[in-house]
Amino acid sequence: LWRLGYRARLLKTNHFRTAASNTSFPAVWMLLAQHSGRIPGLFVVVKKNTFFTMPETVEDKTNPELYLPHPGVRGMTLLNREAFKRTVVVPALKVKKEIVSSVLKSLKQSVLQRPGLKRVVEDPEDEESRFVILDPHKIPEFSLGESEQQVLKQLSVHPEVSKYHLELTYENFKSEEILRAVLPEGQEVTSGFSRIGHIAHLNLRDHQLPYRHLIGQVIMDKNPGITCVVNKTSIIDSTYRNFEMEVLAGENNLVTKVKENNTAYELDFSKVYWNPRLSTEHGRIVELLKPGDVLFDVFAGIGPFAIPAARRKCRVFANDLNPDSYAWLLHNCKLNKVDTKVKAFNMDGRDFLRGPVREELSKELPLLTEGQKTAFHIVMNLPALAVEFLDVFRHLLVGEPCSPAGLPTVHCYGFSKHSNPTRDIQERAEASLGTSLAGRCSTFLVRNVAPNKEMLCLSFQIPADVLYKRPCPDEAKPASKRLCTSQDSSEEKLLS
Repeated sequence: LWRLGYRARLLKTNHFRTAASNTSFPAVWMLLAQHSGRIPGLFVVVKKNTFFTMPETVEDKTNPELYLPHPGVRGMTLLNREAFKRTVVVPALKVKKEIVSSVLKSLKQSVLQRPGLKRVVEDPEDEESRFVILDPHKIPEFSLGESEQQVLKQLSVHPEVSKYHLELTYENFKSEEILRAVLPEGQEVTSGFSRIGHIAHLNLRDHQLPYRHLIGQVIMDKNPGITCVVNKTSIIDSTYRNFEMEVLAGENNLVTKVKENNTAYELDFSKVYWNPRLSTEHGRIVELLKPGDVLFDVFAGIGPFAIPAARRKCRVFANDLNPDSYAWLLHNCKLNKVDTKVKAFNMDGRDFLRGPVREELSKELPLLTEGQKTAFHIVMNLPALAVEFLDVFRHLLVGEPCSPAGLPTVHCYGFSKHSNPTRDIQERAEASLGTSLAGRCSTFLVRNVAPNKEMLCLSFQIPADVLYKRPCPDEAKPASKRLCTSQDSSEEKLLS
């Protein structure tokens, strides 16, 4: 036994000379067993009698659940913040307070970096010292590596790692960690949301609905400035593009303010459509416009295309069927001081295209000269139905076609679940227009809306043979004129 103890001390000296004084003894015994190969029974007995009496260090190991809330919160539906409290054992260094900053700088890779938790805490037994909390995932065995010890030696700091009992509360956990601890194991946790001013908009799955009020409260707690959390309870209405929603937490105030691409908007989120994920797309289209261009916004909403275009010194005709969207469009035009540059309409999209748009194009296109640079853009952002509106452009104008450069450019949005969404939206557009767009269009992938569902923007100049209907010759006989007029009337009825 004496020889065994001596050999253990020798191994500890040789293999752990640079380790801290609390080096794990099990590792020493494992090396001893490897070297001696003798008295395995004695090794087992000694291991049992010696190490089961040491302090519990399960929490010291690299454990992905180290910072999870107390397991008792599983299944909670009514938020109880006190129930999330938990104490974990973490490694810490005792350091003189005057060199704390030097230690933090030198051991920045090993120091605790978790937001919301202090890296330096007071030592209740020594006013002149502080505890520097280390990352338990970087120091899993409560002992520093050789490089860290060399750094501490230069700072005259004892390398012994202490065990600090760190209390974690509801405030210390991230929203995803809280929800993962509450919802049943194995079920999807969704902590993402769309932010519309002070409103957080969620799309919860069925299995999350029993926890919806707790989820709403957690989202509000963990995101400063959020004072109302809502969940969509129905699909988007294809007529007015709004949806029913339930307030999960906070104030029942759905009138909010947002800012997008340096433009401010106000809206009632319960009555109009607004999607912050389209900010980049709004900016992309507006960047295509030049001062003096004309924009026809067929499904304008509250103005995310129309108002920036007007601020870009374009002439804008904006329309929306939803009377609430129309009212907020007018409001936001005044808010951004472009109300004199935007002509707003509250009409059905087809009526808008056959009325104000046709009237303006009939007046402007014949006046275009060869060198004139005015461009006409028609935005149709109603992805669920816009492609079906394209048949309106068939023979929308009467007369001789203008120069190809003056033909209006359409930006039509659509959804596709097809394996080839680009080909799908082009073929559907061609069916509505009655002509091929091969080589005459471009498709831009806007975003992935859902698994196997894409939102795309198809841009093309309306072909002259689609947009224009040639009139009967002036020299034709009266009967022929009457026949032509009769045919025109029949075609109009068919298109409507």
